Amino acid sequence: MQSQKYLQLTLAIIKPHVIKSPFVLQVKESNPKIRNSRKIRDLIIYNNFKIVRSRRTVITQEEAKLFYVEHKEKFFYNRLLTFMCSGPSDIHILADYDAIAKWRRLMGPTKVYQAQYIAPDTIRGMFGLSDTRNATHGSDSPQSALREIMIFFKDFNLENWYETEERYYNLSLLHFDPLAFLHTIDKSLTNPSKGQIIE
Repeated sequence: MQSQKYLQLTLAIIKPHVIKSPFVLQVKESNPKIRNSRKIRDLIIYNNFKIVRSRRTVITQEEAKLFYVEHKEKFFYNRLLTFMCSGPSDIHILADYDAIAKWRRLMGPTKVYQAQYIAPDTIRGMFGLSDTRNATHGSDSPQSALREIMIFFKDFNLENWYETEERYYNLSLLHFDPLAFLHTIDKSLTNPSKGQIIE
């Protein structure tokens, strides 16, 4: 029977300076509880997020301007755009029951110096370099998540995902592809003619 509690979606971005250091990303076989092996992808999987969509791309100026529109009048705006478009980023749609708050806790404080002193085991505490190069981004509300997802995954239909896919992610009827860093529905557990879960 399907749980009545629905999964929440959030947008996660792994920023360019992290992608330039592949050892930070790699999923390793070693125990992710050990700090030296706590790579970002390890942390995502270890914390039971489902990866709904995943892409590596160089963010365009147009996407960056849409994404950071609220910072347009701030002194760091141009520096932020330049950095975010400076190389590939990994962009993910993550799902969990409290995905937004959970991902933000895992990232740690926005300001890297705070993260390093009060939350050193968070992603920003371990891999952040400055407030601009703070390793990761995460949506701060369901409304922001939807807006941000639509910037980077224009073909993603939120309503359709909840109607046709959410239950499989909710019940973990999934296959994980570590190379694509993506969960997909395990077709062997579904009835393809009716789209039903095999009991």
